Parts: sequence; structure tokens; C-alpha cells
Amino acid sequence: MSALIIQSLPSSSVEAARLAARLGLVMREIDVHHFPDGELRVTAGPAAPTTLIYASLDRPNDKLLTILFAAEALRRGGARRLVLLAPYLCYMRQDAAFTGGEAISQKVVGRLLADAVDRIITVDAHLHRTKTIREIFPGIAADNLSAMPAVADAMRQARLDPRTIIVGPDAESRSWVSDLAHRLALPYVVAEKTRRDDHTVQLAFADPAVFSGRPALLVDDIVSSGSTITAGARALAAAGAYPIDVVVTHALFPAQLTEKLLHSGIRSILSTYSVPHPSNAIRLDGLLADALQSEIDGLPGRAA
Repeated sequence: MSALIIQSLPSSSVEAARLAARLGLVMREIDVHHFPDGELRVTAGPAAPTTLIYASLDRPNDKLLTILFAAEALRRGGARRLVLLAPYLCYMRQDAAFTGGEAISQKVVGRLLADAVDRIITVDAHLHRTKTIREIFPGIAADNLSAMPAVADAMRQARLDPRTIIVGPDAESRSWVSDLAHRLALPYVVAEKTRRDDHTVQLAFADPAVFSGRPALLVDDIVSSGSTITAGARALAAAGAYPIDVVVTHALFPAQLTEKLLHSGIRSILSTYSVPHPSNAIRLDGLLADALQSEIDGLPGRAA
């Protein structure tokens, strides 16, 4: 039996197989059966001493239960170490209660997963006031990888116009926008965002004139409703930027929304393969493979 194996949720099996091929590992798909009443029957394949569960957690509710059920089966089947690869990690944005009686989903999900697995690897987790990903998962290892190295590689291959300005939609984006700009040796600007509600956003720039006649690359970690990048595209177009392209780590918006977003003045939208989406163009398997090297090096017969 192999000392390390990848088991994948069905929705993540394509990318899991790609990662497995890169690492020379076996990949098996976890079987998920839905009963008529909505309950699940989860059947994992044979466990290895170290088993990697690949599960991107968009549309997360059934997937969270599936991970818990699969972890139980794998532990009982002999897995001594479980590593959850979740390129998109759900329920991270709710890190505080803003009204009485409101649940803090980040804490709940953090405890659930920390009780089930020994390590979590994710990409660009949507953290606000939480300083590090390790605070969310007590007692286990956790890694929050940046997608920017993969994005930078993709942008180099696309041969960006050297006059391009990298744009962040808000103060939270400064860390990843500045990183990408540094990697590409391009300037960057961070907008000031005002959110009225879930669907009403305004973006403004301290010096709009800097965009006149120059390409802009708007970079965000998550697009779900599309309101932020729509507001960004309109503000950039009003400032004279052209063309306007968008790169997003996690494309959570419905595919049918793409045409509407493109009509807001955006030329193209590219996303990473963190969740399956028609805009997928930027691979993460190299990033994940590097993060997993410590697991491979720790196998019997391998140098630590």
C-alpha cells in the first residue's frame, strides 16, 4: 500500500488528478450518495498512513459533512495523518458577531475541521480581522498560501503591456496587489471602497489621472456578486483606463453573470482553478505541490 494517497470529493476530482499526476501519487474519488431525504452516504477508498483529502469548499454545506464522514472512514481504515487541501475555504468572512444572536461561522467551521484533520492547506483565505489562519484551527497545522506566484507566472505568459497598472479594490487587497506588482515590476494603486449593502459598492481613487490611457489589471481574492469589480471597472473607465482586465483567485459568481460583468467595461476575467468555473485559467497545482513537499519528505525512506 502507498504511504501517501489523494482522495477527492467528486467536484474537485479533475484538479486532484492533476495534482496527483504532478506528484506521482494515486488519486481516488470519494463516493457520495444522496438519499431522497437529503442525507448522505459517503464511501472513501482505501486509506494510506498519510491521506490527502482534496475538497474545494464552494457551495460548502454538503461538502463539509462529506469531509467529516470521509475522515471518520479513513481514520478507521488506517489513516494516521489527514491533510485537507481546500483551495477555497468556506465560512471565513464571518469572524465576528455584528448583531445580537449572529453566529460566528469562522469559529464553528474552524473547530469542526480541526477535530477531523491534522493539517489544512488553503489559498487566499478571506480573512478580515483574523491575523493568521492558524488562529482558526486550534491544535493543528494550517497554511494560507498566496495565489500571487501562480498569477504572476500566468501574467508573464500573457505578456502584459508594460504600462499596465495593477489595481486593488480596497485596503484589504494591498498585501496581494503589492506582491503581484513587485513580481511583475509594475506600479499598483489601491482604491478606497465604500460598501452600502451586499450589492451596492463604490470605488474611488486618490489620483484618477494616473490611469488615463493606460491598461489596468484589477485583482481581487473573491468575486461572488460581482458588485466590487463592476464598481471598479466603472471607476477605472471613468478615469480613462483601457483596456480593463480582471484576475480573481476564487470565482464564486454564477457563470451566467459573466456577460453582465463584461458589459460593465471589463475586457476579460481570469480566475485560478481553486473552484470550477468557466473563467478558470490559472493553475494552482504547482503551488499546492510545493506546500505538500514536507509531507512527501516525511514519508518512510525519504529524507526529512
